Amino acid sequence: MEETKSRTISEAVDKHADMVRRICFLYLRNYADVEDVFQEVFLKFMLYSKNLSNENHEKAWLCRVTYNQCKDLLKSTWRKKVISIEEMDIPYQDDELNDFLSLIHQLPPHYRQVLYLHFYEKMTIPEIASSLKKNTNTVYTHLNRAKKLLKASLKEEYCNG
Repeated sequence: MEETKSRTISEAVDKHADMVRRICFLYLRNYADVEDVFQEVFLKFMLYSKNLSNENHEKAWLCRVTYNQCKDLLKSTWRKKVISIEEMDIPYQDDELNDFLSLIHQLPPHYRQVLYLHFYEKMTIPEIASSLKKNTNTVYTHLNRAKKLLKASLKEEYCNG
């Protein structure tokens, strides 16, 4: 039983580690905080007693826990009193992805979430709604508004740049 559990955790880390780290960087933009949240997320996964029915359910659960852990860290009293010395860029090797994620990072969090999950993690609207525990129509609305804001940002960047 223990061996099966550890294998499941190891497989989840192998499959979803990059996704969890990318979500953390969208919120935290600080390597040390990302690593702390990463460990917390997979610790919660290890301690979670219910069986996740399939890979999509597992991915959605990890997304939700990651978002919540990032929000909790950002709301913490310690975080409000401490000013970070360094501001990190999102560490991706692909410059185009880096530019896209930088534009996404400028959007409000609820738009950021749906854009990231839809375009980068290739999740469907119902999957996003389930993961974020929001109404499907709300996710459609957020996605459409986010696309409009992103389109306006891109136009501004290319017209002024």
